[in-house]
Amino acid sequence: MLAIANIVLPIFALIIAGYFLRRKNILSVNACTELNRYVVWLALPALMIDVMINSSWSELYQPEFFYAFELGVFIIFFGVLAFHWLKTKNLANATVDATSASYANTGFIGLPLCALTFGADKLGPAMIAAILTVSANFAVSIIFIEASSQSGKSLWITLRNVAVSLCKNPLIVAPVIAGILCASGVQLPYGAAQSIKLLGASASPCALVATGLFLAQRQESTSPVIAIELVVFKLVIQPLIVWYLAFQVFTMPPLWAKSAVILSALPTGTGPFMLAELYGKGGGIASRTIFLSTVLGIVTLSICLSILQA
Repeated sequence: MLAIANIVLPIFALIIAGYFLRRKNILSVNACTELNRYVVWLALPALMIDVMINSSWSELYQPEFFYAFELGVFIIFFGVLAFHWLKTKNLANATVDATSASYANTGFIGLPLCALTFGADKLGPAMIAAILTVSANFAVSIIFIEASSQSGKSLWITLRNVAVSLCKNPLIVAPVIAGILCASGVQLPYGAAQSIKLLGASASPCALVATGLFLAQRQESTSPVIAIELVVFKLVIQPLIVWYLAFQVFTMPPLWAKSAVILSALPTGTGPFMLAELYGKGGGIASRTIFLSTVLGIVTLSICLSILQA
């Protein structure tokens, strides 16, 4: 149990530090935005590039990990989407709810958690899950919200806008750059490689503090019942589905199977809140779900790690 505590507590200690620094007004209201930008535009892309250029293609090519992780996401996403859409007749709000129930915090919590659990040189699964989350999963949510807006745009225009947005995302661009470098065989100069490594090393602590700063913001007053329902889907049902797929259906190395379960058991990331803020739909439920899943995730992740390492 002490080993599990040594993995989980450092993660949430930094989140709590960010939370109290904001609550005590030591860090201003702008700190969350600025630190988040630093992580998204510099630190996480650098970490992704560093992991990819120091990994072989055979290590990263694990299609069954992709199937297990993404099936877990989309089973929850489309199940919650259908249920909430039928109940409320509001596709936009149902999409935010479905995203809140399935969108894992792979970048800000998943990468540091996997680094502490498996080692800093075993981040391939977490990196791939982060790419899938911010690209494919986020794109699907945007498409459904755009479809609900009744703006008169054609499906082609919507898909084009989503594609352009994704191409501008640094968390998508960075792995593409790393892939080109690996395929070409070009070796980065020592100084450039060390700069990338230094930036990448700052990703985990800064991301965790930024998560705490976000959680310290005022939560909108909403009914807790829906948020609790979404948290149960995210922290309990989704990892159970992925556990079954990773260990009973598909065949993959133990590191990748365990990583798939851990990454699916992560709290809800900030993506649903960003989506809600962008379209003015369901922000209260999204922020409440992120807050509750992060707090309760201390317990559920500890249980998950204990079972996987037994």
